[in-house]
Parts: sequence; C-alpha cells; structure tokens
Amino acid sequence: MDWLSHISQINWLAVALAFVSSMAIGFIWYMPAVLGKRWMAAIGKTEEDLKNIGGGAGIWVPMMVAAAVTAILLAVLTSTLGLDSAAAGGGFALVLALVFRAGGHVIHNGFAGRPTAVTLIDSGHDLFAMTVAGAIIGTMP
Repeated sequence: MDWLSHISQINWLAVALAFVSSMAIGFIWYMPAVLGKRWMAAIGKTEEDLKNIGGGAGIWVPMMVAAAVTAILLAVLTSTLGLDSAAAGGGFALVLALVFRAGGHVIHNGFAGRPTAVTLIDSGHDLFAMTVAGAIIGTMP
C-alpha cells in the first residue's frame, strides 16, 4: 500500500483549511436564506422540527469526522497522484464527489423515495464543498 506513505507528506494546514471550508460551505448552503428552506420543505421538516431534534454531539461529531477524513483522503490522493494546482485538485475532487457522493445520493434517495430536490440540494453541496477542498489541497501540496 504505497499510497499510505503519502500520509507523511500531507500539508496539514491545507487539510485544516479544506475541513474549515467544508464546514463553512455547509453552514451557508443550508441556511434558511440560501437553500435551507427548500431543503426543509423537501424533507418535510420545519426549522422548529430541526431545532427540537435531540442528538447534539451525536449529530455534529460524526459529520465533522467524515469531513476531516474526506479532507485527509483528498490530501493523500492528490499527493499520490502528484496533483499540485487548484485546477488539478479541484477537478479531481469534483469527479470523486460526482461519482461517490452525488451518485450515493441518487441511489439512496431514489430507493427511499425522497424528492428530487433533496438529492439535488445535497449533491450540489457535496460537489461544491469537495471541489473547494480539493482546490485548496491542490494549491498547497
């Protein structure tokens, strides 16, 4: 597993910035004034419903771990492939997001019978957030 050797070459500042950008994009993307109201309507929830969901750390910690692991894996893959520009890193991350993230939303939401709006909003978020993360990591090899 030669690609694991690239962990020692990771630019951890780039990974941290990619993680923070992912959190910021998600925060803005799902704000009620942006796409939050449409997303809530599509999943059949209101702001009040979402405020009353218990879980706290049980919701935030796994989401943050997933974002951190995504940034780390992007850094390992971009290093392994020698992608050293914003265009190369962002383009690679976009392809990964399209195939794995958006593809997953299409499959799971389709079988769950969720509205197309949920799939489009969630997929759009993942495509944008991962592309930005990849661009950041590509810029800072």
